Amino acid sequence: MSTLAPLLQGFFTERLIGQRQASPHTVASYRDTWCLLLRFAHQRTGRAPHQLAIEEIDAPLVGAFLDHLETERGVSVRTRNARLTAVRSLFHYAAYLHPEQAAVIQRVLAIPPKRTRKSLVNYLTEEEMTSPMTAPDRSSWIGRRDHTLLVLALESGLRVSELTSLVCADIRLGTGAHVHCTGKGRKERITPLRREARTILQGWLGERAGGPSDPLFPGPRGERLSRDAVRRLVERHAASASQCCQSLAAKHVTPHVLRHSCAMKLRRHGVDLATIALWLGHEDVRTTHGTYLHADLALKEKALARTAPPNTKPGRYRPTDELIAFLEGL
Repeated sequence: MSTLAPLLQGFFTERLIGQRQASPHTVASYRDTWCLLLRFAHQRTGRAPHQLAIEEIDAPLVGAFLDHLETERGVSVRTRNARLTAVRSLFHYAAYLHPEQAAVIQRVLAIPPKRTRKSLVNYLTEEEMTSPMTAPDRSSWIGRRDHTLLVLALESGLRVSELTSLVCADIRLGTGAHVHCTGKGRKERITPLRREARTILQGWLGERAGGPSDPLFPGPRGERLSRDAVRRLVERHAASASQCCQSLAAKHVTPHVLRHSCAMKLRRHGVDLATIALWLGHEDVRTTHGTYLHADLALKEKALARTAPPNTKPGRYRPTDELIAFLEGL
């Protein structure tokens, strides 16, 4: 067995899980990256993954792997950069344990991420937000579950991982009704619920009849819904709703679009960006500012309305002298 195998084992068990206490999502993402890279290295070198040495995972191989992800697997630039982050994280760890490989390690760490294009967020208008909620068939158990999930997603702006991790005890329907969740970075937050959402959740909890630690939105066998399952149900109901709301047909509706829609609705109703950042669980208000302020067309239209029309002579308006105005009005 080469030095790479124990290095990977120590990285995942001691560094990620033991020392950094990385989330299961981070561990899974890093694991998938290294599975892909080791298979790619096996095809390039002909050596089995457990036989590979650290120096064989050099900068040219990692660069070829990143190009392979983009050109052959069709991943986005953001996904490519996320894979590079996972590779670099292990090499940062390797720098402490294998200083004799410093030259190889530094060349891998010097690979830069690609610059990404920052697009405006995709979100639904208030009319479009109503359509997916009415799409599920509420005569069935699954339809009522999907309806409740969509209402909560649009009301609270929770991430899809936060929605799928909710348990029945996270819904508090007494005075000051709210939903409690543990979000990104293990940050706990609570989000208030309006009367309509509280009524729907109260009915669902009564029908769900689950224990405090049972999933709020279970699958057919009682298991927690996966992120892919939530994405599929959102896309399915959005496609169904587009038959009544034509503007939905031109939009790719995902669970994260519902989160953006919640934020833009708050913004349109005059909620300040700091409050929206707290609502969404953003670490830095600059994230909220850069994402939603640029997408707010109404704010830009108000700024445009304050400017002077084109071909207008500069200068301030001065009213006509009262005596001259009297004489000219004769």
